[in-house]
Amino acid sequence: MTTATRPLEGLRVIELGQLLAGPFACTILGYFGAEVIKVEAPGGDPIRGWRVVQDGTSLWYRSLGRNKKSVTLDLKSERGRELVLQLLDSADVLVENFRPGAMEEWGLGPEVVKARNPGLVYARISGYGQTGPYASKPGYASVTEGFGGFRYINGEPGKAPVRPNISLGDTVAALHAALGITLALLQRVKPGGEGQVVDVALYESIFNLLEGMVPEYDGAGVVREPSGTTVTGIVPTNTYRCDDGKHVVIGGNGDSIFKRLMTVAGRSDMAADPALADNAGRVRHEAEIDKALGLWCGQHSSTHVINVLEEARVPVGPIYSVADMLNDPQYQARGLFEQVEIDGKPLKIPAIMPRLAGTPGRTEWPGGDLGSHNRDVLQGLLGLDDDELAQLAADGVIAPG
Repeated sequence: MTTATRPLEGLRVIELGQLLAGPFACTILGYFGAEVIKVEAPGGDPIRGWRVVQDGTSLWYRSLGRNKKSVTLDLKSERGRELVLQLLDSADVLVENFRPGAMEEWGLGPEVVKARNPGLVYARISGYGQTGPYASKPGYASVTEGFGGFRYINGEPGKAPVRPNISLGDTVAALHAALGITLALLQRVKPGGEGQVVDVALYESIFNLLEGMVPEYDGAGVVREPSGTTVTGIVPTNTYRCDDGKHVVIGGNGDSIFKRLMTVAGRSDMAADPALADNAGRVRHEAEIDKALGLWCGQHSSTHVINVLEEARVPVGPIYSVADMLNDPQYQARGLFEQVEIDGKPLKIPAIMPRLAGTPGRTEWPGGDLGSHNRDVLQGLLGLDDDELAQLAADGVIAPG
């Protein structure tokens, strides 16, 4: 394991979020060196019990909770809030993803915290942002993916919109939060720089992915519609079924690539057709091109299709399950899986991108048990003694840990 200094070492992050958006942002920061103190309610982050659970803890949490110090504090209690404020006094970053207004109700809003620690970067993640007429609405990823425009363009024309089997809105918001925090930290080191609020909305993070849809509508009145397995206005790029029942994705939309693709597929006539020489022409004949490629793929195995197209330098690839990924040499060569131990048993978790050549991130430990760092943090940082910890546990402010 490398011991190179990571870019965020020396920074302290207090995580007050739960579930996915806030915690994943902090996972990224912790992977690249920040000290992350995850403050959980005495009952724990609900995600500890989600999906596949072994020995009382979600396997997902073992990845999401990596490199974090778990501390339990009841934010609904006065003493719990006092201790959070003390933690924030020495912190560089706070990440929270409660409903807008909750932190203010607890006396933990930006103005209160800034008065104590002007350099703190205060990151807030919510469904609709901290302002505007919808700010107070509850906003899970599934809802904001629809409101942010993502669901509208996904699925088959004329059918119900579909969602991916992941919480994309949460994950994309976490990436935006990590970027916003990094930008705010860079601004802080400039002359006169100080902390600031980073306001991330799930729907805006999705909205940020919509490419040219806004100017296309405003300038030309064009509304991009769902397109199934294709992408509107780029031809050919589609998914095709092979004779072994597997699907491949082919991206043959470059002009020279298209000629090589159709030649390999036995359609030299299409490769030489001047009407198909550029993308605009191919868009007009999309159905014919897709039919030809569908027929050709349907006569060959997915392995054959991939091999001959790769030899012709045509972008092509399989559609992988997670089982396929773990066995693929490219994933292995790039180090996309890290192995940790849970009670002596090995467990693979994904590495986190981007890859930094000189100061790479790394996993120091997997997500641990609830409150496993209570003593380390509350005694080591805040100076509480054993009697005070015992009293906090008796009062329900912390969970035993």
